[in-house]
Amino acid sequence: MRKKDLKIFLDEKVQQYNNPKFIDSDPIQIPHLFHKKEDIEIAGFLAATISWGNRTMIIKNAKKMMQLLDDAPYDFVINHEEKDLENLNNFVHRTYNSIDFKQFIKSLKHIYKNHNGLESALNIKDNSNNYQTAIHSFKQMFFEINHESRTLKHVSDPLKNSAAKRINMFLRWMVRNDKAGVDFGIWPSHNPANLSCPLDVHSGNVARKLKLLTRKQNDWKALTELDKNLRKLDAKDPVKYDFALFGLGVFEKF
Repeated sequence: MRKKDLKIFLDEKVQQYNNPKFIDSDPIQIPHLFHKKEDIEIAGFLAATISWGNRTMIIKNAKKMMQLLDDAPYDFVINHEEKDLENLNNFVHRTYNSIDFKQFIKSLKHIYKNHNGLESALNIKDNSNNYQTAIHSFKQMFFEINHESRTLKHVSDPLKNSAAKRINMFLRWMVRNDKAGVDFGIWPSHNPANLSCPLDVHSGNVARKLKLLTRKQNDWKALTELDKNLRKLDAKDPVKYDFALFGLGVFEKF
């Protein structure tokens, strides 16, 4: 497919999937339960963190997370005491369990109390045009406090060549501001031009079929290649094409 035809095709797919109907079957519905900025951020971060595996189960368990936080995630994070964390004792989603959940609540409190919240903590501070070092630095901040070593694996590190799919998805939710009703666009200090596509088995396979990606592994090197090609199609908002790649892979079995 020629570049011009590919852009027309993918733009049509973005239009097809980037609308409020998409929310009903996607984990992004969890932050959409809230209106306050900090509630949206924390709900989105936690939902994105457990976004691997069966999507129905992801959504079910993310809703359970919110219930365990009294449906007030920011208030719980900021004001919880040690005894309040006992409520989380039986939570489990695949390899993410109550130990990890409790650690995340403590680390999120640290991020909001000492690093001006998630928007500031994940900002790019080295003039690069992607989030590789920003996510790496965020992970360091997140685990500055005493932490369980088992929980480290639940925050990806792009400097170790991880594609960081779940954090990139969370960043898309918070940063993109196209008024379509799906992504929130509540982080004006971030630039959507710097976002990377959440690369997983579905988006990766579709990208390879469309010759947007040649690398076989879904790692940061592959993401860099995909970034380069998506930015040729739209330099200001390359990650809108996540809707196209994901929709083609998941809904259309492209």
